[in-house]
Amino acid sequence: MKHRIVVAVTGASGAIYARQLLNKLQAASAQTDQVALVLTNNARTVWQTELGTDDYKQLPFKTYSQQDFHAPFASGSGRFDTMIICPCSMGTLGRIATGISNDLITRAADVVLKERRKLICVVRETPYNLMHIKNMMTVTEAGGIICPATPSFYSVPKSIEEVAATVVDRVLDLAGIEQQTFRWGGDQ
Repeated sequence: MKHRIVVAVTGASGAIYARQLLNKLQAASAQTDQVALVLTNNARTVWQTELGTDDYKQLPFKTYSQQDFHAPFASGSGRFDTMIICPCSMGTLGRIATGISNDLITRAADVVLKERRKLICVVRETPYNLMHIKNMMTVTEAGGIICPATPSFYSVPKSIEEVAATVVDRVLDLAGIEQQTFRWGGDQ
């Protein structure tokens, strides 16, 4: 079965994760039926600040406005099976945890949770305060997956891109996308 995936990019630091995720989803297009993209205005600013480019505009995915409640994934009938918020700001996480659907990202997350589909929140903040932890707990209890943007170093990454890939590859695994990546205990 091919995946229908919504990718939301918020204004949290970590645009490198979003760019790698989108590039890897593009490379895995044989496994997807559709990838939809929503970027907040702050996400566009952070992307430009951290990566020095606006290359998200060249991606082959249909991009939706943050206020476009007519997007197919704003309803359970749209049948998107996975939503990845990467990076996920704590403000976005808090609105999801409290059921506030004030934009397309939070509405889509609400839909994914109510339909018992897969919501993956790649939270990017440090340190966490108690509200962050409680919101992560609430989203987890509602069926979401909290995947902090915490890289691993088992693969001995040699560049910042390889470090970021350790997070993105875990996200793709969680989303059910087959890929070649470092596997602990596997052939290196």
